[in-house]
Amino acid sequence: MKLALGTVQFGIDYGVNSVDGQVRAEEVKKILSYAHSKDIGLLDTAPAYGNSEKILGRVNISNFKVVTKTRHFDSLEIHNNDVKLLNNDFHHSLEDLKQDSVYGMLIHNAGDLLKPGSEKLFDQLKELKQAEKIVKIGVSVYDHSQLQSILDNFDIDLVQLPFNILDRRMIDSGMLATLRSKGTEVHARSVFLQGLLLMTEQSRPEKFKRWEVLWKVWHEWLNDNQITALEATIRHAISMPEISKVLVGVDTVDQLKEIVMATPGVLPEIPPEMFTNDADLLNPSNWGQL
Repeated sequence: MKLALGTVQFGIDYGVNSVDGQVRAEEVKKILSYAHSKDIGLLDTAPAYGNSEKILGRVNISNFKVVTKTRHFDSLEIHNNDVKLLNNDFHHSLEDLKQDSVYGMLIHNAGDLLKPGSEKLFDQLKELKQAEKIVKIGVSVYDHSQLQSILDNFDIDLVQLPFNILDRRMIDSGMLATLRSKGTEVHARSVFLQGLLLMTEQSRPEKFKRWEVLWKVWHEWLNDNQITALEATIRHAISMPEISKVLVGVDTVDQLKEIVMATPGVLPEIPPEMFTNDADLLNPSNWGQL
């Protein structure tokens, strides 16, 4: 199963579409139990996701592979002190998760791998990999140019990147093909664009009106092909051969059931006018300035 579970909602109130806020522990258990029954075998978490790792540690996650992440390092240059922080954070994560090792460890802020001294962080991760505490070393990126700079300098096992049905940047830049040729595992996040792509025209926040022409094409295409936004977005990501895992975040077990049910089926041809490379829309960290 290509689906994997993002756990940011388990630790903090997250997403433009979030209604109930942080997911309760009882619901987390139900979500994980259902996920396991559907052969969803990977959880993506991070210390930055509030108490997500602690919550996962309190339930039984022995059936899952876990990917966690580093903190964002504030300094302009990576020093030995930052390496110590990485190491301490990692062992805290293992403690919170109640795991002896993890499947993946990502540099959470890709910019940290572009700073002077960044090889110190990478060397520390390699040591943890050699000690069999990590299976794959990776990075979480925002765009293809940032990723290219990192691939030029480091041998990355795993990349987490943004990808959705409107966004062809990783395809058109040749980045997905490059990652596949290198044998790099790719996890796609933000396939629903934090829930924005699943909204009706009426419920979409006013600040996204700037892309009115694009939304019109989107809704007409869905309507003409009698396909839901959920079916279109999830099938598109799943259909990409270069993508190993498609991360989805849910607030309830019913939402996960809907996603699983929407996954199989045909994806109609996508009209070129539905694609955009506008980072103001595609990068949620820019939404605050809209």
